[in-house]
Amino acid sequence: MAKEFTELVAWQLSDELRRLILEIVAQPNVARDFKYCDQSKDAARSAASNIAEGFGRFRHKEFAQFLRIAMGSLQEVGDLLIDGHERRYVTDAQLAQGTRLARRAKSACAGLHDYLLRTPD
Repeated sequence: MAKEFTELVAWQLSDELRRLILEIVAQPNVARDFKYCDQSKDAARSAASNIAEGFGRFRHKEFAQFLRIAMGSLQEVGDLLIDGHERRYVTDAQLAQGTRLARRAKSACAGLHDYLLRTPD
């Protein structure tokens, strides 16, 4: 059982994805597109932040709700990576890495979500 949210695989993967997004939007050619950068950073931060906030809740159903929000944010990051790739902001390698991280993070969130709904508080 995790004692800190940083021990959760779902958070670790979301944090790694967040760091990748921050690296991408820091590139000079990308940084000029303020709307894309803000949206990408917000979505990437939202996933990890919602997992952390949910971990601090006392009820499993409440934590599960935060995980659903995190999964939506991870889905949004995936879409933004595709959009960034089409705009030539995101390389093939970054797209592959980000897509893999988002997919793994969503899977970890879904597994934790299901566990929380099956177990008592």
